[in-house]
Amino acid sequence: MSAHSGAPQEFDRAYWEEHYRGADREHGHGGAGLPPNPHLLAAAQGLAPGRALDAGCGHGAEAAWLAANGWRVRAVDISAAALERARERVRAARPEAAERIEWAQADLTARPPEAAAFELVCSHYVHTAAPPSTLVETLAAAVAPGGTLLVVGHHPDDAHHADTPGAHLTPQEAASALDPEHWEVLTAEKATRQAATGHGGGIPLTDTVLRARRRG
Repeated sequence: MSAHSGAPQEFDRAYWEEHYRGADREHGHGGAGLPPNPHLLAAAQGLAPGRALDAGCGHGAEAAWLAANGWRVRAVDISAAALERARERVRAARPEAAERIEWAQADLTARPPEAAAFELVCSHYVHTAAPPSTLVETLAAAVAPGGTLLVVGHHPDDAHHADTPGAHLTPQEAASALDPEHWEVLTAEKATRQAATGHGGGIPLTDTVLRARRRG
């Protein structure tokens, strides 16, 4: 998920329903055709496909990619509008992958996912009403022993989201949410990249990337 600059900081269900309906009204495609996040592609290299949780699946690009590469995916979002459009797009573009995705509407900070059930748990620019560290802790609890956690957020230096401080996450904040006794932090860093807009252009983003392995 991502927020518009100047957006309110109450990232509740009503906010996200309007966000995704507004994206369709403004752009007509609501994010259709955007590629999966490159941080996910890097993190998934070398991982044996298993069960994955895509938390805050938004437009569904990451869920579709994971499913097409052999993962069984539970794709969760707080917004019914996001899920409806993501489901339709994946069914149309990748029908075989669609069979490997379970779509579910839920607020994961209020209704945590199944504990220790997923070999991969990922989230990309998820904004919640709870502090970002709370979200990391919630997602971490869903990772199976030996599994991987990937959290990609907006770094405070990200100019494109400078007006949404409630959406910012630093590498230090992300990593500190994990108990080192139970987690090996593989990556906790600031990363810059060009993100596709869906109009053939791109915007510079400054991300926080946390990748960690739960000790077996």
